[in-house]
Amino acid sequence: MRTRLAVTTLALATALTAGAALPSAAAPPASSAPASANPTVQDILDHLPDGVVAGALVRRDGAGAAAGPVTADAYVRIGSVTKAFTNTVVLQLVAEHRIGLDTPARRYVPEVLPEAYERVTVRHLLDHTSGLPKPAPTPGPADGPGWQLKSVTPEDFLRDSFAAATGTPPTPGSEQQYNGLNSFVLGLIVEKVTGHSFTAELEHRIIRPLHLRHTSLPAADDPTIPSPHAEVYVDGQDVTEQSPYPWAEGGMISTAADLDRFTTALFRGRLLPPAQQKLVFEVPHANNATDNTNCSGPAACYSIGGLMRYQLPNGEYAWGKTGSRPGWDNGFFATRDLRHRLVYSLNPTGTGNDLPYIKALVNAALAD
Repeated sequence: MRTRLAVTTLALATALTAGAALPSAAAPPASSAPASANPTVQDILDHLPDGVVAGALVRRDGAGAAAGPVTADAYVRIGSVTKAFTNTVVLQLVAEHRIGLDTPARRYVPEVLPEAYERVTVRHLLDHTSGLPKPAPTPGPADGPGWQLKSVTPEDFLRDSFAAATGTPPTPGSEQQYNGLNSFVLGLIVEKVTGHSFTAELEHRIIRPLHLRHTSLPAADDPTIPSPHAEVYVDGQDVTEQSPYPWAEGGMISTAADLDRFTTALFRGRLLPPAQQKLVFEVPHANNATDNTNCSGPAACYSIGGLMRYQLPNGEYAWGKTGSRPGWDNGFFATRDLRHRLVYSLNPTGTGNDLPYIKALVNAALAD
């Protein structure tokens, strides 16, 4: 089954690739949104699709639902949600004393990190306080037909990013700036210390033990996605098949049911021993970088486990991760005690901002 959805611009389709924050204050989703001040998840779905969101699937507390031409069991490209898996693999290796949390990352991959970043530790990479430079440009429509199939290796992507860096890096640990380069370096460290591919470690440590039968990290030359799935477009071009080159940073494919299973296992401590489990929810005492739009307010919001801390309207904190690829905006969030949990995937049309929809879904799903 292949359902057809349209995405007219890349900007919104990739808005969450860098893990865009849930805004602290947002307008109602759209004029077609439910009038209730406290809509339920079903209220929101009942008003979709519309001009901003062409399709949506959600899984709340284990129950799936969908709106528009997409099914609740559809496969999605999860984008930066991949980072939660990557950080978990690294923390498992920390628990095994094969990676040192406060060891300079350059000791593991000196060929990747320049000397200017010799003080950056594995911890800094995990919690986005490394101060690594902005990522190099990634393939987009401006690159011409077939841009979505273009690929770049982690090593080349890092090399290009460091080559374009300007200025003096901030002191590691002093501020939090969400940055996908951290995950590329972490993936390479995993490969260096284990002698196996990152994909093999991911499968061995998380995918197979949790029986995530619909979750994978495709090879860089495999642009396909299993069915059922949405068929998505950017500027009228079908980009459903696209390169998963973001790899350990954002290349995975999964389903809402599998992500729900992963969330539950992670929060319940099934993947990590107690010492590392504490780190899953430990946010560094660091400033939020001035140009970091992923955390609202002056303080950091990402944990060592790679999760975003988000305050619900009732004051309680929820934890989760957002992520996107062209055509998909996804995420998972849950209360710390797993009283409520949500997995969502929206298919933006590219004609408006879908972040208010995401906030509305999270607030509605995690409310008692």
